[in-house]
Amino acid sequence: MEPLDRELALRIALATRVLPGVEIGELIEILHDRVGAPLDDEKLKTVTVTNLKTGIGSLDGEEDGEDIGIGLENIKLAVRYLWGEESDEGLPTIETYRDGDIPGSVRVAVASNAGTLLNGHFGSCLRFLVYQLSATNMRLVDIRSALEADSAPDKNQFRVDLIRDCQVLFVQTMGGPAAAKVIRADIYPIKVPEVVDASEKLTEFQAVFAAPPPWFAKILGLSAEERKRFRSETQELEDA
Repeated sequence: MEPLDRELALRIALATRVLPGVEIGELIEILHDRVGAPLDDEKLKTVTVTNLKTGIGSLDGEEDGEDIGIGLENIKLAVRYLWGEESDEGLPTIETYRDGDIPGSVRVAVASNAGTLLNGHFGSCLRFLVYQLSATNMRLVDIRSALEADSAPDKNQFRVDLIRDCQVLFVQTMGGPAAAKVIRADIYPIKVPEVVDASEKLTEFQAVFAAPPPWFAKILGLSAEERKRFRSETQELEDA
């Protein structure tokens, strides 16, 4: 593998993190094929979404790049990393929170690669946005970088430990072994294939508090009697 200066290597590594299933060596080969070698700043800035998408597709024999299992938004983000244009400047502001500030709330982790977007694969996302969420309130209480997971003996377990205080996890994609570790930590994973703003998905999820399914009622600590009351009240509203 060709020697790269630190800044170019970082850009390629960040791009790889938002392209599930693509290793750094594979991405470098794709870049060599599409823009030439040796790689430099000028060449990386000529990478386009189309040639990156086609190059990734060729890894699995999908020469047209139409069925590669990686969302278009992730490919666009990878191109911005390669160009050196993506940074942490768009991260949301963390709000102050103390235990008990939001009664009846749960803690939710969102796998993210950019700003406030829910667009991360569990095993490669750059960070987790952590929210305290109730039926009527939403507060971003922490942003946790997952970069150190790369040097951990068990990368998935490191990520699980990073969000162990959360009860629900939203991810774009997730492998079976990682999901098993998450579930064993009493965290309920929810896959959201499309790229959306985290607050949009969490606002949608707030409706679940009104009539929680069994798994969420357990998280909320509702007794069997309370769960029955929730179902009855919901039915009355539907019949009204």
